[in-house]
Order: sequence, then structure tokens, then C-alpha cells
Amino acid sequence: MTDSPPVAGAPGSAQRVAAIDCGTNSIRLLVADVDPVAGTLVDLTRTMTVVRLGQGVDRTGAFDPVALDRTLAKTREHAATIRELGATAVRFVATSATRDASNRQLFIDGVREALGIEPEVISGEEEARLSFRGATGVFGGTHPGPYLVVDLGGGSTELVLGADAPKSAYSMDVGCVRLTERHLHTDPPAEREIAAARADVDAALDVAAAHIDLGRTTTLVGLAGSVTTVTAHALQLPAYDSAVINGSVLPADALLAAAEDLLHRTRRERAALAFMHPGRVDVIGAGALVWSQVIRRVRAEVEAAGGALPTVLTSEHDILDGIAWSLARTR
Repeated sequence: MTDSPPVAGAPGSAQRVAAIDCGTNSIRLLVADVDPVAGTLVDLTRTMTVVRLGQGVDRTGAFDPVALDRTLAKTREHAATIRELGATAVRFVATSATRDASNRQLFIDGVREALGIEPEVISGEEEARLSFRGATGVFGGTHPGPYLVVDLGGGSTELVLGADAPKSAYSMDVGCVRLTERHLHTDPPAEREIAAARADVDAALDVAAAHIDLGRTTTLVGLAGSVTTVTAHALQLPAYDSAVINGSVLPADALLAAAEDLLHRTRRERAALAFMHPGRVDVIGAGALVWSQVIRRVRAEVEAAGGALPTVLTSEHDILDGIAWSLARTR
């Protein structure tokens, strides 16, 4: 809730806040000390659990009862952590799957019972705004704008363009879970399935390009698990290492090659990669496909506008950080 009081203290002192981001594929918790005057955000805990809340929502239009139970059980665990760490401002944000589910009231009631606050089922545009704030809040002027921030989730992908603040945003209904359920059924994906999935993403990008001038992008920033996993593969990491992944700037061609490799691997081959989270094994192919199509389209638009986009930035700071920043108050 945005009207929770901040932690007491002198003006400019850190405020202990708790942010929960519940998406189609995962639920994440951040408890942090945020100082809006100093511009600092210090983690106390940051966790991610794959709960697959959006399992089947694209097909049935409703939450699966088992997926719902998994998600609410994890929410109750997060509530205990928040109490233990003493956060007094809490915000729970639910995104794509919850926007689409006909039985979402069951989810809302369960979250309210666990946390004592009303979960916010936010629009794609608000999701994009929070993602932009979270990603760009830690750049410190080291990368030039305008930034195109791309938050690739399970059910949707948010794009937001801006320099100091968002100027335009669009939410595409393509994500790693949604595209896997729609198209990528064989193992490894058949070429006809890949072609259908690419067509879906390209059609969504056509619409996005009518809302956002993609050619104005100076720095392309990718967020969330699919993007960071592709980056880990491009870096050939022996294990997942967020410190190495965060802020990495890689050639666009290297990321495209890594994405194509992940897309065409079998699930067993993906699972054998030491950096691969078990909950992403079955959906990373679709996530890699979405990210590769976005990179290709943005690079083409930038080049058509007379520029160049040789590299892409990956950030571990995303909507979760944006939610935490939104709770911090200046006095």
C-alpha cells in the first residue's frame, strides 16, 4: 500500500520498506533501506521463487487452484519475513496474469489475509513506469539516454522510453510463459512453432512501435529472469552470478547468438547449464525468443534513424526496485 507510514527518523534517513512483485512466472520479495535524499537503496533481503501463478491463464482465463495455493503459501512466508525485518511500508504489486484471470478475487482476498494490505493489480503502463524507475535509478549517469527499458515477464513484456523519466510506454501481451503455452510444445521447439512465436512477437512490436519511437533509443536495457539468463549464457558463466550480470554491456550479436542457442536446446540440455534456474528450464526458450526479436527490431529502428546500437545493457534492478523507491518519502 502506498499510504503506509515510512520508518520514523530524521529527514533524509533511510526508510525500511518491503516490495513484492508477483508476476506470471515468479514472486519476488525485496526488503530494503531506502534513502530518497541520498538516493540509496540497500538490500536486506531479495528473493525469487518460481510459483507459475499464470499457469494455464492464457488458455482458461482463470488461475489454476494448485498454482494459486503455491503463490499464497509463498506470500504467507514473505509476510513472516517482513514482520521479522521490521518493514513498516509494504506494497504488493501483481502484474500480467492477475490482470487476465477471471477468478482474481480469490488471489486478492488471499493476499489481503496474509499481509493485511490490498494487493495492487497494476496496468501494463504502471508496470513499465516502475520498471524504468528501478532500472535507471542506479545508472548514476554512466550510460547515455534516452533509455529503452524492456522488462520481459511471463505473461507480458513492458517497454518504456525516456531519459530522466518515462516519456512513452507500451505493454505487449507476449512473455515467456504465454508464448510457451501458445506455441512451443515440442522439445526442442519445432521450426514451425518457432516461426509462429516469432510472428506473435513481431506483430506485438509493430503495435509497440506505433506508441514508442524505438529509433530514439541510445541505451537498450534488458530486465528480468529471461534476459539475465540469456546474459549469463552469453558470458558463459560457471554459475549464476548477479554481481557479474548486473550492469554488463555486451555486443548485441553475442546476446542474439546466446538466445538462439537456448531456444534450440532441449530442456535436458538447458537444465544441465549451471546458471539455469530450474523454474526457467521449460520457458527460457520463449523468453530468449522474445528478447532476440526485441533486440533485432530496436537495432533496426535505430539504424533506420541514422544511429547505431552495437551493445545492450543488462540490469538486475527492475520493477522490484521501482516498487521500493515508490514507498520512500522525502520530508
